[in-house]
Amino acid sequence: MLHEYRDEIHDLKMQNAHFAKIFEKHNEIDQKTTDADEGRLHLSDFEIETLKKEKLLLKDEALKMIMEYRKIKKA
Repeated sequence: MLHEYRDEIHDLKMQNAHFAKIFEKHNEIDQKTTDADEGRLHLSDFEIETLKKEKLLLKDEALKMIMEYRKIKKA
């Protein structure tokens, strides 16, 4: 997730428990959807769609936190 912000992600995971939780949850959902897409986990289309929407919301929240962190870091 957001590989171009690798340094910021590392810093935020170490400094912000909420960010770390969001990041971990995103990765868990990503693994579940990958497993479902590849047939290792049986989920309905609705369940997969719901997980993908949740994953996107988490990514958006994480990106917002990264952008705020970058502003503070530059100041």
